[in-house]
Amino acid sequence: MSLGRLARLIIRSGRAAEPAAPAPALLEGAGVFGGSVQVRFINVGGCNDCAMEVASAFGPVYDVERYGVRLVASPRHADVLLITGAVTQNMVQPLLRTLDATPFPRFVIAVGDCAITGGVFSGGYGIAGLVSDFVNIDLEVPGTPPEPDQIVQALRRMTGR
Repeated sequence: MSLGRLARLIIRSGRAAEPAAPAPALLEGAGVFGGSVQVRFINVGGCNDCAMEVASAFGPVYDVERYGVRLVASPRHADVLLITGAVTQNMVQPLLRTLDATPFPRFVIAVGDCAITGGVFSGGYGIAGLVSDFVNIDLEVPGTPPEPDQIVQALRRMTGR
């Protein structure tokens, strides 16, 4: 599409994208962030399906950043830990160190059935347990894997936007 055609479309319709859905209810205690949160994504084990859906939620189609949610590289800058997968033996210590490095107030969101119930990996060799065995979970996003719009809705509950 040419730039001129796009400009005419925007002038005619008044918008370039669909309007956002109404803001969800703010999660209790999340108001301290002032409408903007920094997220540290952690994959502690599993098949990576949930990791791909999280990447889609931050991609250009779902664009969760327009609601004030941003990925950060360090847990020291994070307000929210977004965790996927069943916790493997090798990820117990890195998960606990990441949790210790995240400042208060912090929230933890468990994404996918593997993080919440163990999923197909439950009881498997090399699995140390569920995310809830090591971390207090504030919000769960069930699914195998959950749709990106469900992840976006959970993150919008952190910002209220």
